[in-house]
Amino acid sequence: MDVLETLQKKVLSALESVTDPEIPSVSVIDLGMIEDVFVAPEGTVKIKALPTFVGCPALEIIKKNIMEAIEKVENITNVEVEFVLDPPWTSDRISENGKVNLKKFGIAPPPVFLEEAAMWDVECPYCGSHYTTMENIFGPTACRSILYCKSCKNPFEAMKPISNLM
Repeated sequence: MDVLETLQKKVLSALESVTDPEIPSVSVIDLGMIEDVFVAPEGTVKIKALPTFVGCPALEIIKKNIMEAIEKVENITNVEVEFVLDPPWTSDRISENGKVNLKKFGIAPPPVFLEEAAMWDVECPYCGSHYTTMENIFGPTACRSILYCKSCKNPFEAMKPISNLM
């Protein structure tokens, strides 16, 4: 592995430590927010990141946290972070690890569409039941809704399914 590849791996590892400020159990990598990482031989790093929603109030915090994490990597001289809208972020970009960590935080991952039933299936992050109902499409952030589990009687948040097919 050459020096540039090693530096790239260190930068990606540093990004694994950057979490969403509103969901500290999930990294920006696992949320699928990182579109491109370019590492130049002189130590400049350029990151292209996708906002989960254009108006997300945490974008500046995420940008600052990305820059601080990468600046700690040895031999990095300059960091640039740019939020891009193409391709648009979709909930399909969330990794399996990200889905597991969303559940650990009490947020259901984006629901799965059951074609045979023509409905969305949202699993309760607390008890695993599928006997859930939406209470409010508007949650505490633009990317989440409020649901209710009829089995364990707990309200919970769920990531909204965002697709570029809609």
